[in-house]
Amino acid sequence: MKTIGLIGGMSWHSSAEYYRLINEAVHNRLGGSHSAKCVLYSLDLGELEALELQDRWDEVLPMVIAAAQGVERAGADFALICTNTTHKLADQIQAAIQIPLLHIADAVGQHIRACGIERVGLLGTRFTMEEDFYRERLSRYGLQVIIPGEVDRALVHRVIYDELCVGQIREEARDQYRAVMGRLVKYGAEGIILGCTEIGLLVKPDDSRAPLFDSLRLHAEAAVALAFE
Repeated sequence: MKTIGLIGGMSWHSSAEYYRLINEAVHNRLGGSHSAKCVLYSLDLGELEALELQDRWDEVLPMVIAAAQGVERAGADFALICTNTTHKLADQIQAAIQIPLLHIADAVGQHIRACGIERVGLLGTRFTMEEDFYRERLSRYGLQVIIPGEVDRALVHRVIYDELCVGQIREEARDQYRAVMGRLVKYGAEGIILGCTEIGLLVKPDDSRAPLFDSLRLHAEAAVALAFE
């Protein structure tokens, strides 16, 4: 079993879910008292968030590179960034380390194409929904990505940062997300990507008329598969 390097803390709520899912998957494979070999470098989201919301990504980059180099020094065979948005910096981070970086959009894209779906809705932070770094990666798998309208994008982004990243789960927000997902289906989405690792803490498969693809779960599953290659 390879050692998985987790770059987490963005937020710690979703990082804890990564840890749980990865260890459950390893246990299911090996049984007994087995668990995953992994190292975690947990960043302070409060520091990063202030910079991200001001688009000061040049200051975020060295902090995440330091975390990636930390898990590499600790013995990780490959690394995961436990958030979608920070994959905006994935190429620079990969260039700063010698071990592979398992890109979250690759895990999502490969799974969705295997399901035979081409048109997908995308929920996430405004960075993930509006910029090219994530949608372009998905397009490599032949996926056509549909994003919500401007008002819905603002709502989805606000709930992520103001509520989900601080562990606040509200029924009102769940209803709002249900409505956004319903509109994406009307726009032609055959499935919906939960492209923020906190969204799966709020909405579940029963909340959508179309299949949901939880980026966190798919990333964790891809990590375990790679750990046993």
